Amino acid sequence: MRTNVSDEIILVVDDEPEVRGYLETALRCEGYGVEIAEDGEEALNILKIGVPVCALLLDMTIPKLDGLQVLRELRNSGRNLPVIMISGSVSSGIIVEAMRSGADDFLAKPISQESLRRSLTNILGTPVIKPPKVTVPAPSTVLFFGSSPSLRVLQNVVTMVAKSETPVLIQGETGTGKEVLARYLNSLSPRSQQPFIKLNCAALPSELVESELFGYERGAFTGAYQRKPGMFELADRGTLLLDEIGDMDVKLQAKLLQVLQDHEFQRLGGKETVRVDVRVIAATHNDLEKSIVAGNFRQDLYYRLNVVSLFVPPLRELREDIVPLTQFLLKKHSADGESIPEITPTLKEALLRHDWPGNIRELENVVRKLIVFRDPDLIARDLPSRHTRTTLPGAQSLDIRTKSDTSPPSPPILEQVTLAKHQFETDAILAALNTTRWNRKKAAVLLKIDYKALLYKMKRLGINGDSNSGYDQARAAGSGNGPG
Repeated sequence: MRTNVSDEIILVVDDEPEVRGYLETALRCEGYGVEIAEDGEEALNILKIGVPVCALLLDMTIPKLDGLQVLRELRNSGRNLPVIMISGSVSSGIIVEAMRSGADDFLAKPISQESLRRSLTNILGTPVIKPPKVTVPAPSTVLFFGSSPSLRVLQNVVTMVAKSETPVLIQGETGTGKEVLARYLNSLSPRSQQPFIKLNCAALPSELVESELFGYERGAFTGAYQRKPGMFELADRGTLLLDEIGDMDVKLQAKLLQVLQDHEFQRLGGKETVRVDVRVIAATHNDLEKSIVAGNFRQDLYYRLNVVSLFVPPLRELREDIVPLTQFLLKKHSADGESIPEITPTLKEALLRHDWPGNIRELENVVRKLIVFRDPDLIARDLPSRHTRTTLPGAQSLDIRTKSDTSPPSPPILEQVTLAKHQFETDAILAALNTTRWNRKKAAVLLKIDYKALLYKMKRLGINGDSNSGYDQARAAGSGNGPG
């Protein structure tokens, strides 16, 4: 039986960002490394390039290739990799089909940390939970700093701030590299040889975030069989990164503020006061000042964290750095001795034309795909469709004019207005879905409509849950005989 899996990697395959984030945090708390894939094709590509995966957490309903197709392809290729299927829809038929296809276990969503731990123990053995390792990236090569003025200013500020002990707030859109910047800042600091620990505040329920931050005593709650140190204790004399701090529950913010002020706290269920020396770096994609006005973020905590504020610009504002950054990522992800794919003029043009709503994270995925397929023209052809899907509302107008005298006559003016209205609704919904990575509940909040109303509109306009086919169907619905 295995006794140490802390260096092994579990591949999480799920198309829901919240589920991926929760599972990643839960697995890291159990001592595992984690790789993430959003669809079946990406999962198979990760396995093909030789990432040392020890098990898969595989969702049944994912884009491109569904979970059962991925599982069957693995088993048909002779790979004996342990696979835990997960699904929000549970029936005896689904479970039987998964097991017959070669799954080792099945978990129903929502997945508790206890059931996840039990399933992994059954198929992998009992892991030894180790404190997170000190992560010390090489200061000279870990981070790409381009030639654009905003990145040069950012580099200079980071260099100065790193030497101090002040809290830092890093802001920027999702995928811009806030965590990478935080790790780079830490590598330049006097605490670089001490623990660097990260907690994603948006990935876990507030109760679990509290226990992860502050730890707990034996018997503090059901399942607390032994004392567990929290992340503040593990990061003592080091650095704690609170990622997505803007999503932290307001009640928990008060306890965090107290720790930042007094440098002491009590574990859950405990009376002993624990003193720590921790530098806190916070990161968020939210506008915290708006969150303060809305009552979702404490003003006093904002001022405590915002001693130094760093803003990471989105990739679309760094056009001159896109190609150099692509070359940097190609070198980073290419195996030693492997030739680096060429950035052809066609691919370069496509890279510069794309809007990059997913920022550097999206570019990194494109680079990894280029390394796997080694076909720049294929990547270039794919990017325009991505560009079209992410166009903001109103950026594309519906062309209702005839192309020539032999073209069909223009529809009546009221029908033109109806078509234009459907098209605008389609573009607005797609923009919101892409901004939230196709999380429909968050998209409904962004659009300021009821969740059920959004589902109804998506069905009426022909937008399904797949970011690729949903767009194509929506365009057809918006440009054809749409619903009245």
